[in-house]
Amino acid sequence: MTAVATPDKTARRGVAPTQGLRRPRRYGRVLLYVALLAGSIPTLLPFVWLVRSALMQDAQMFVSPPEWLPSPFQWSNFSEALTSQPFGRYFLNTLVIAVISVLGTVLTCSVAAFSFSRLRWRGRNVVFALLLSGVMLPYAVTLIPTFVMWQQLDAIDTIAPLTVPSWFAGAGGGVFNIFLLRQFFLTIPFELDEAAYIDGASPWRVFWTIVMPLSKPAIIVVTIFTFIGTWNDFLGPLLYLQSEENYTLSLGLASFQSMYLTQWGYLMAASAAVIAPIVALFFFLQRYFIEGVTLTGIKN
Repeated sequence: MTAVATPDKTARRGVAPTQGLRRPRRYGRVLLYVALLAGSIPTLLPFVWLVRSALMQDAQMFVSPPEWLPSPFQWSNFSEALTSQPFGRYFLNTLVIAVISVLGTVLTCSVAAFSFSRLRWRGRNVVFALLLSGVMLPYAVTLIPTFVMWQQLDAIDTIAPLTVPSWFAGAGGGVFNIFLLRQFFLTIPFELDEAAYIDGASPWRVFWTIVMPLSKPAIIVVTIFTFIGTWNDFLGPLLYLQSEENYTLSLGLASFQSMYLTQWGYLMAASAAVIAPIVALFFFLQRYFIEGVTLTGIKN
């Protein structure tokens, strides 16, 4: 006895079986976008307030109810604010410190992470545990001894205290970067290393030709974290920089605030100009940033 296939009710009506599922999925996606938009408003509101204030006159900023569109647009706030102090010099100083710090952090932390994740040596896990324990040490504990050390080295009012520690992987925020890179390196198949070693490659060659090219998302995350941390650093330049010609943007903005305390338009314009490079950096690298933070890596 043969079974007779019964046509589906949706097929008899001329409707594809999956068509009824598309509508709930579409509604779910719309609700997701609405939720994300609602969650982004508290984050974007301070930035929007900063930009609109930078384009307003002082009297228009504090009216009630608040006005969101400048009338007229005060574009002169940016030119007058950025020319009242040598912000070009501050920008160059900050950029030099940031670039040197990024290069040192990426190089040394990636080498340390490669050693902890891809090489086998006695006491590796113990050393890594001791390294992670350094995260629990407050920065204020080492602040005075570090300052005395740089003072004895006659390095005060130079960029050395702000850049040299980045070339030692465990200094500053290097411990977190080592941990981040190590976890990403562990997701890369070890068969690639073994094949390279069979062909006669050295660990250094495996590091440069296999691990680093496959770890671009994690490297970009470390680059973004280091650049933003250096760009926004205020305490370090405040401790070690004394001459105004060596000021960074954070110190220059602080001194600008003390000079133009009541000139809110100038202050907002200068603040917007200082954070603009960070916003642009994250905008262009956000895809790699999200991919690196999730630590997806590659699969076997």
